[in-house]
Amino acid sequence: MTESAAVSRVLRIPALTRVEGEAALHLVIKGHTVIRAQLKIYEPPRFFEAFLRGRAHTEPPDITSRICGICPVAYQLSACRAVEDACGAVVDGQLSALRRLLYCGEWIESQTLHIHLLHAPDFLGYDDVFRMSRAHVTHVQRGLRLKQAGNAVIELLGGRAIHPVNVRLGGFHRTPARSELRPLAERLRIALEDAWDTVRWVSGFDFPDGECDVDLFALAEPDTYAIESGVPTVFPAGGARTLHSFPVHVFPDHVAEEQVPHSTALHSRLDGRRHLTGSLARFAISGHLLSPLALQAAREAGLGDPPLLPRAGAALDRGSTNPYRSILVRAVEVLYAVEEALRIIDAYEPPPRPHVDVPPRAAVGHGATEAPRGLLYHRYALDSEGRITEACLVPPTAQNQGAIEEDLRHAVQAELARGVVDESELARLCERVIRNHDPCISCSAHFLDLDIERHGSQAKAAD
Repeated sequence: MTESAAVSRVLRIPALTRVEGEAALHLVIKGHTVIRAQLKIYEPPRFFEAFLRGRAHTEPPDITSRICGICPVAYQLSACRAVEDACGAVVDGQLSALRRLLYCGEWIESQTLHIHLLHAPDFLGYDDVFRMSRAHVTHVQRGLRLKQAGNAVIELLGGRAIHPVNVRLGGFHRTPARSELRPLAERLRIALEDAWDTVRWVSGFDFPDGECDVDLFALAEPDTYAIESGVPTVFPAGGARTLHSFPVHVFPDHVAEEQVPHSTALHSRLDGRRHLTGSLARFAISGHLLSPLALQAAREAGLGDPPLLPRAGAALDRGSTNPYRSILVRAVEVLYAVEEALRIIDAYEPPPRPHVDVPPRAAVGHGATEAPRGLLYHRYALDSEGRITEACLVPPTAQNQGAIEEDLRHAVQAELARGVVDESELARLCERVIRNHDPCISCSAHFLDLDIERHGSQAKAAD
């Protein structure tokens, strides 16, 4: 195929079943140079921010949990933190520990789903998990066990595994007795072995070269791996040697959202630059605060020491930001979440009350947590009666889209340099690049309308 040849082809890419959502990718290529890569998310807007306005301040946790069936806890607890911040309420002690335990359940089930059912087939050469399971049934069964263990945590604390109903402002409608947690602990001890096996399994994958040269962005806590709370922290690209943090209430001063013509999802920039949230960012910023067991797992997986772990004579760097290796960090995070859940259960004492009071007041509140896919931010403005007058939700997917597009551009550019011009091969590559970042279930598993523009001609691969 010459550069001047007009190309008009339809390529069909099989879609995984039982997955909703569609996306498209528009590549503009001139000769062997990728001029532009646009990830086009064209699902209709869902208007959650609009229909939160006028609702009571007690409602965001239940309403926003419906945004995602895989990560409802992230939305619930981010909403709780923002409203509680506006109202001046403090949730600490065992109630705070229970929230972290609930979040551990979500990390276990969500990260496990991505590792075993969505991402691993890319490394093992299968189109989907159904074909992969014929040759790797033991690994798939282990993944399902781990996901069920995570679901069990959410079900016990949240009342049900999907869209939990037991979470409320100030804590929970009901807190468990110690005796209720014992069977869960037994299940998690088995899950810990499964998590170890998962780390060993994914560490044997072959990882293509790759690098995300963008700012890394995650929450950070002074003495623990951030999950349900923390301070927004940036690890800059470009050889910078220091991290910088800012209070969550100035998040809007640093992260700006904008509408782009090719996507119904907003794009975000951090201080005017592309940035990446999620596992790679968390490991770079807070990996040194993982438990000794998780640090051992990271080393065995080939991740080495986290970038900020003190090492004699070592210069501070960001560690590996190869997006293909994100599956390794996710596996380590699953192991950590299981171990952390066991630690919380072992130290648990039922609190005197299932929740603290959160009386309304006129104020603006900000909250952020670490969803499995990255930093999730909520902001609510309340009037004196507790009615919501403004709502703003900034999910990880919106923040990561710019970095994903840049990653796509570099990956396709490398293939073109190797002489690969076949659109079907490029389409498979682009799907894999996007799945590295797990932007959402629908985008990572049901993709792709591929639209390649060469010198004004277009080749379209329609799903």
